[in-house]
Amino acid sequence: MKVTVDVDCTPAEARSFLGLPDVTPIHDKYIKTMLDNFDSIGNVEQMETLFKSFSPLGDAGMRMFQQMMDIGLSGVGGGSGHGDKKKG
Repeated sequence: MKVTVDVDCTPAEARSFLGLPDVTPIHDKYIKTMLDNFDSIGNVEQMETLFKSFSPLGDAGMRMFQQMMDIGLSGVGGGSGHGDKKKG
């Protein structure tokens, strides 16, 4: 026997139903802080420093993220790029 139940509710209703805490105030404060940080950026170096501070692994994490983006973008461009090496 197979039973399927579809629940139509908002994320807030689902959190309440499951007993999870309402993190809306924390989320709103985080978004405000992020927007304030972006508004205070004056040049590219400051933006790079800001993004590095978000990375849990520091510079290594940023390099890993950049490599993943390079690999993903090389696939979008029709297969040319880093990931397009022939075995032989």
